[in-house]
Amino acid sequence: MLRRIVVVVYSGVQVLDVTGPVEVFDTVNRFLADPSAGYRIECVSAGAPLVRTSAGLEIGASPLEVGEGPVDTLLVPGGWSLHEALVDRPLVEWIGRAARRSRRVASVCGGSFLLAEAGLLDGRRATTHWAYCREMARRYPRVVVDPGPIFVWDGPFVTSAGVSTGIDMALALVEADHGADLALEIARHLVLFFKRHGGQPQFSAVLDAQLADRAPIRAVQEWVGAHVEHPMPVPVLAERARMSPRNFARVFHREVGMTPGQYVTRMRIARARDLLESTDLPVGEVAQRCGFTRIETFLRAFGRAMGLTPGAYRQRFQILEPSGLMVDEAHAGRMS
Repeated sequence: MLRRIVVVVYSGVQVLDVTGPVEVFDTVNRFLADPSAGYRIECVSAGAPLVRTSAGLEIGASPLEVGEGPVDTLLVPGGWSLHEALVDRPLVEWIGRAARRSRRVASVCGGSFLLAEAGLLDGRRATTHWAYCREMARRYPRVVVDPGPIFVWDGPFVTSAGVSTGIDMALALVEADHGADLALEIARHLVLFFKRHGGQPQFSAVLDAQLADRAPIRAVQEWVGAHVEHPMPVPVLAERARMSPRNFARVFHREVGMTPGQYVTRMRIARARDLLESTDLPVGEVAQRCGFTRIETFLRAFGRAMGLTPGAYRQRFQILEPSGLMVDEAHAGRMS
């Protein structure tokens, strides 16, 4: 049975908040052997049939009434005109009612403000764009605002940090629906540099390291990210770039902003975080899978990078994604 996704759009909505997750779900439809197991995507708005985004592009949408009935995933994006949407009581109340008949509710960036305005996040952990977390905590003191992760999953609610993190969140929803293999395949097809898990900070090792302009250096970066378990001395990386070790090290530092060794360590720590968040592998095995030949070296590197031991990091950030069923009326009452 097709999973119904209803996206609420409004004048001034940010276009990537809408199109990023929608593209993920639509790509799933193109990869599934059984089309009936995919997603049916609907955009609804009080401003139907055409809604102008903050970038000036127009999105076709149906009236809000078309969004009535059971919903698998209600998606609420953010936008530069969010302050106007927050005082639109009919819109906020519609979101509140729609959430009660949805299996799960997701927001991108400032969309979490609309969920909070509808009273849906009271007593729950949530996030939004880092620049607006303090304002969200001030405005909605009953919401537990976490400014760190790129997305937060609390019960049937998933809130993401901002813009591109809506894509990460959508991939997590796909993984919950169809498994990790398909989610990873979709990420590869969309040419995402990394498939990031929700516990990853908004300012991550991957985001801090710039992607090189020169194709040989960029190819090495991509290879490192996909093969962190392999030994990676500078001569080996230089050979892949078809450069001398000295020239490679110099060009790499200029292009990426750090030495090859520093970059390799960052990518290994990023992979270790991913494994600690998503698996129960022993710390020693995590170290081996990330290319650390000695666990002591791994512990020192991880502690310097994260300020936590691997065990403490896992305890704080390990994600258990709920499968969830359609919210029943009794639970719906507790959501508001």
